[in-house]
Parts: sequence; C-alpha cells; structure tokens
Amino acid sequence: MKGLLKNLGLILILLGGLGMIACQFTGNVNNNGVLGGLFFLMVVGLIVYIVINKRLAD
Repeated sequence: MKGLLKNLGLILILLGGLGMIACQFTGNVNNNGVLGGLFFLMVVGLIVYIVINKRLAD
C-alpha cells in the first residue's frame, strides 16, 4: 500500500498525459474543458508527488 501511495502522483501525471494523447488521436483538441481538466490532473499529480515523497522521506 505504501508503494502505491508513493507512486500516486506519478500515476495521476501519467493518466493526464495519456488522456491528452487520446484527445490528440481522437481529434478532440478543441474542447477546452477536457484539456483543462487533464492539465489540472497533471498539476495535482505533480503536487501530490512532491508532498507525499517529502513526507515519506522524513
């Protein structure tokens, strides 16, 4: 469980990136709501990655 929690930020970043790639292939690049949500998911993943790894290192 601790290993999954440690990688939660990376998983969120990858999901956001894969979602953006899927939008590119499906031609759904004009939908700002979807792209903004995926970008938000990536930013949250980055913040979660930093916070969790800082707390686990202490």
